[in-house]
Parts: sequence; C-alpha cells; structure tokens
Amino acid sequence: MTIKTNALKSIAIAVTLSCSAISLSATAHDTHAHEANANNSVSAKALANAVAGDHRTAKNKARDQYRHPIETLNFFGFTPTMTVVEITPGGGWYTEILAPALKGTGKLYGAHYPDTGEDDYYSNSRKKLVKKLASNVVFSEVVLTDFTPRQESELAPQGTADLILTFRNLHNWKDAGVEQVFKDAFNALKPGGILGVVEHRLPVGADAEKARGYVSETKTIKQAKAAGFRFVASSEINANPKDLAQYKVWTLPPSLALGEKDRAKYLAIGESDRMTLKFVKPAK
Repeated sequence: MTIKTNALKSIAIAVTLSCSAISLSATAHDTHAHEANANNSVSAKALANAVAGDHRTAKNKARDQYRHPIETLNFFGFTPTMTVVEITPGGGWYTEILAPALKGTGKLYGAHYPDTGEDDYYSNSRKKLVKKLASNVVFSEVVLTDFTPRQESELAPQGTADLILTFRNLHNWKDAGVEQVFKDAFNALKPGGILGVVEHRLPVGADAEKARGYVSETKTIKQAKAAGFRFVASSEINANPKDLAQYKVWTLPPSLALGEKDRAKYLAIGESDRMTLKFVKPAK
C-alpha cells in the first residue's frame, strides 16, 4: 500500500508541475502576443498619421495608390522605434512619411548625395532636400549622411541600423553601384537588420535596352546575396500587371516623358510594375 501511495503521490506532483509549466508557458505566450499586438497598433497609428499628415502635398498623396507606403513599410517590418536609413531620398517623398513616424521614438538617416559646391544634379539635389527638411518641424530630427554612387560610403554608423530602404534607385547606380551600396548597407546594419528594396521590375526575357530604367529581380537578389544578405521574401504589393515594360520607365507617370503623345494610354497603365524585396543581415 505504501508503494502504491507513494507512486500516486509522485504522479499527482508530476501532473501539478506539468500543469504549472503549461500555465506559465501560456501566460508567457499571451504576454508576448499582447506586446506584439501593442507594437503593431503603435506602428499602424504612427504610419497612418504620417501618411495623412498636412505636411504632405495633395500631389504626393495622390501617388499612394501606386506606392502603397503603409503596406510596403509593414512588409519590411517597420516600427517607430527603429533606426532607419533611406538611401537617396531624392525629393523626400518617403521622408515625409518616415520622419514623422520615427520622430521622438526612433531615428532616421537620409543617405544622400553630398553638396560639393558644384552646379550639378547631385549638389542641387542635396540643396533641395536640405531646404525641404528645414521647411517643417516634422523633419527636425532627420540626420543627413553622404552617399556617393559607386564609392564606399558610410550610410550610418557601422552596425547601428535596424532597417535600410531604397526606393526606385538601383537603375541609376548600374551594377557596380548596386554591388557597392549593398556592401555599404550590410556594414551599416545590425546583425538581424533588414534591407528593403523597391525597384522597377524588368520582365523575364524583356529587352533591357528598350525597357531602360527597369531592373532584373533575379540579378538584384544575386547581388544582395553576394554582399552577404539572406533573401527573406518578395511581395507583390507594388506590382502593376498593366505595365509590360515595352518602353523606357520614364514614359509612364509621373514623368510622362513623351509629353502629350499617347498620354491617355500611359496614364491608364499607371506607374511602373515594381519588385519589393526583403533581405536580412544574418545574425552570425
């Protein structure tokens, strides 16, 4: 009887401990789920407020239907507490969204062409961006760094960035420039950090010369891997099946390079078909 009693006591203790472990595990899971939901809610609110902000012009807001900023940034895992780098912000279309969403909680670097004092595209682009950043308090925390195509550049202090983004720039840099900027991005990112790429997509088998401005998705993935990145996923968020890339990308809106020639045709197509690629810097 004593042996049976002890055995029953042991079973009861084991069951109690097992139930306790399950309860603790469930509690931890619930806590993590709650924190994740809270973070997602904060991120969603920050992006929604930034996109709807009065600092954005009606002209820029009209392009949201083609650029899908909230969905794109969510795909890349954006949160308002991140350190983010935007490579060549240009006119600041995405900066208008990133800056207020990160203000006070995260950090935004704009890695842009330096002002060399010359009267050229690069220096003038930098001057225009500086002027824009000074125009509204929402940009007051943006830090500009120098990025020079096809040269080694420090986009942000080494190993500090959580997320590096480039929107429709690869075609400007050519292969050597893309390979270098991917190395620069790898150096600036923390282990586990994300590189997000959006670019005009060259259809498989298309004439690259005829479809200037479009870039091969397969080649882009290969170039990122060569720099040390691991390919995570692609998204069709910014896809446009109407765009067959049988013309230079600037033929489409907003550039409409042909002016009034076939204007209605190209407006009906809309902005370009774009690949949206997500890469990670491996933790080890």
